[in-house]
Amino acid sequence: MEKLDNVIEMTHPLIQHKISLLRDKNTGTNEFRAIVEEIAMLMGYEALSDLPLEDTEVETPIEKCMTPVIAGRKFAVVPILRAGLGMVSGILALVPAAKVGHIGLYRDEETHEPHEYYCKLPNPIDERLIVVTDPMLATGGSAVAAVNFIKEHGGKKIKFMSIIAAPEGIRRLHEAHPDVQLYVGHIDRELNADAYICPGLGDAGDRIFGTK
Repeated sequence: MEKLDNVIEMTHPLIQHKISLLRDKNTGTNEFRAIVEEIAMLMGYEALSDLPLEDTEVETPIEKCMTPVIAGRKFAVVPILRAGLGMVSGILALVPAAKVGHIGLYRDEETHEPHEYYCKLPNPIDERLIVVTDPMLATGGSAVAAVNFIKEHGGKKIKFMSIIAAPEGIRRLHEAHPDVQLYVGHIDRELNADAYICPGLGDAGDRIFGTK
């Protein structure tokens, strides 16, 4: 697909290797869940490269010095339920003090359009860098809806993190929210008639939580 300025596709060998393990239908629930967390941590390292810093005084064994720390109430991770939950612990491993919100969406089986059933965001949301997580960006409907909800609540600086994305979903999110940076582990070929990503990795929520 055409290159978009706000879309960052990860090329790190570790991320690509771990995505291949996720694709394997023989990868069990326990391993799948752990790998999703690992990929989220690796992607988070890049996505959080512009977290704001402030200097604080620290006393080392040698002397006092001013040294940078992440600034106050500046970061929140917001998973799209339920599959997005699988990525949260990987990001919290990097920023344990981060606040966590939740957006609950379900997809209509016929129209494939999202419907909201839950939205709880940390306050004040307008002061924070917000990273929305969902392992799969398929049609883009849920991603667009989630960003809409966050903006309606006052969120301004929003990033979206997805392990696998279809070109159709990327275009839809970009057209609706060109100000949102999108971090993707891999851009797959296309959606099939059932709106599943091909070659994809199946239903991420089912594989993370061991449901069918």
